[in-house]
Amino acid sequence: MNKSYFIFPLLGLLIFGGFYLNFEKDYQARAEQATAKAEQIKKDKAKQDVINREAAIKAAIESQAKRKLEREEKERIDEAKKTARQEAEDMRQKYYDERNKLRDQVARLKKDLEELKAVTTKVSEEKKKHMDELAFLQTFVKQAEANVKYYYNLLDKITAAEAAKAAAAAAEAAAAKNR
Repeated sequence: MNKSYFIFPLLGLLIFGGFYLNFEKDYQARAEQATAKAEQIKKDKAKQDVINREAAIKAAIESQAKRKLEREEKERIDEAKKTARQEAEDMRQKYYDERNKLRDQVARLKKDLEELKAVTTKVSEEKKKHMDELAFLQTFVKQAEANVKYYYNLLDKITAAEAAKAAAAAAEAAAAKNR
């Protein structure tokens, strides 16, 4: 047999044993270190997950509060718009009613104005008629006074003529008596 069949594997085994012992010493430490590192990574990941969850919860709470504020603001704005719209509708209705009332009042006042114009025209005509009648009566009174004066003068003349006739008749009767 050849010694080489025995020596080379033995040498290979010794070399492998040296490497194995060297690897074995460091392997346990490296395995513990890798396990510790893996556990540390898991712990760090768990801590990070907890931190991320807390941040997500905080963000969700803030987002919820923000949405709540936005919703309240929107409701307040909608309520203000609704109130403003209702007030505008009420004002429009009020002005519409007032316009109709004033339109009716204008129609009534125009009717009253026409009636007053008619009454004023009638009164003016009656006043003119009465003024013409007054002027006629004043003229008539002056004429009647003139006629009265004329008739008094005429009566005085008639009385004087009758007195003269009576005196002439008395003188004739006296002359007839005397004759």
